Amino acid sequence: MPEGDTIYRAARALQRAIGGKIVTGFETGLAPLARVNDDTPIIGRTIEKVESRGKWCLMHFSGDLILVTHMLMSGSWHIYRTGERWRMPHRAMRAVIRTADFEAVAFNVPVVEFHTARSLERYTQIPKLGPDILSEGFTVEAGAKRLADYAAANPNAEIAVALLNQRVLAGLGNVYKSEVAFIAGVNPFRAMNTITPREREQMAEFAQRYMQVNVLDGSGDGIVTYFGNRRTTGNSNRDERLWVYGRQGEECRRCGASIMMRKQGEQARSTYWCPQCQPWVESKIESGTASVPAPVGRTQAPRRRKVGC
Repeated sequence: MPEGDTIYRAARALQRAIGGKIVTGFETGLAPLARVNDDTPIIGRTIEKVESRGKWCLMHFSGDLILVTHMLMSGSWHIYRTGERWRMPHRAMRAVIRTADFEAVAFNVPVVEFHTARSLERYTQIPKLGPDILSEGFTVEAGAKRLADYAAANPNAEIAVALLNQRVLAGLGNVYKSEVAFIAGVNPFRAMNTITPREREQMAEFAQRYMQVNVLDGSGDGIVTYFGNRRTTGNSNRDERLWVYGRQGEECRRCGASIMMRKQGEQARSTYWCPQCQPWVESKIESGTASVPAPVGRTQAPRRRKVGC
């Protein structure tokens, strides 16, 4: 599923293929995009740059025009040489940007919009994103502070829900949410007011580390459009690449306990955790201990082993 690392790699590949080039063709089946093209044609514009911001991809054209896309669960950008046969049916196409030697095709992308710089500033989501974990300016300190600020405003929010909130940290998705909470030893259902400063730092640090590791492939000069499976354990074996995500009922790689899964948040996203390595901590309020039920699988804290990433 597309997360911040997927979008970063897509933007990087698009930049190398069509960045700085002149648009020679444009095609879309979406009426709002077609209307913009009719009023201010895309052909003849230069693709000034392609960038990612969290889970958003922005393609900047000369003449103050920006194509904004969000993949949600199923969207993707493909890059083909001119005349090359597409690997997906034409009916799945949402937009095509053609240059002299390459064409970029957005397939099954649910959010595809044109913006100007001014309209993008007024957009309800992108300007309000938290710090992009894969941006050059991201620091662990900044990430930890965002988590602390969110905890101060939302003390009873669950930490894994906060990790998915793009206004807190931009780029993390459902896989990284579970993996980051695990490696920090934090139960994903704990309230924000129980998270220690050290735990916030660890989650920010591993969020950055894991995402950076997963964009190293293709960091050379070539245009790379395929990447292997996402990994957090440091093991390239397909069956051993993740700590907890997707491993319900399997043994924890650290302690041997059974990995658990539970739906979480308003969107009922699947959250995976180890009840031994990620012990429950009661939520505290001013008048004492809040009556907050522990998730199934609550246990005492285990003995820890030193692990890598």
